[in-house]
Amino acid sequence: MNTTLKAATAIALCAASAFTMAQTMTKAEYDAAKERIEMNHKNAKKACDAMKDNAKDVCQEEAKGTERVEKAELENRYKATADTARKVQEVKADTAYDIAKEKCEDQAGDAEKVCKADAKAEHDRAVKAAKGKG
Repeated sequence: MNTTLKAATAIALCAASAFTMAQTMTKAEYDAAKERIEMNHKNAKKACDAMKDNAKDVCQEEAKGTERVEKAELENRYKATADTARKVQEVKADTAYDIAKEKCEDQAGDAEKVCKADAKAEHDRAVKAAKGKG
């Protein structure tokens, strides 16, 4: 029971800290962070240019996904609500799915189909969990 109480207290403190941090971010800080994310995305995409074939596609999808996740997390820090927190989880699920599908393209025939079906099932579970239905 004591361990449970300590864990609950730690979770509450973390949530309060996150909420306070979100409230203290100014519009200028938000804009600067958003610009940094976009610059990092451009640099990550540039790093993919040296790659070929599906490795390049996977790299580009990972760069795009990282940008989407970081922007969703930034939005959640700037406007901390249950909706923005859920949106972060949904964006992470969508990003993981997009990357997994791209990686599946390294396979052929039935193996690719199975890989994509597995990725879709995992995505569906993650989205359901993000929405609090699973």
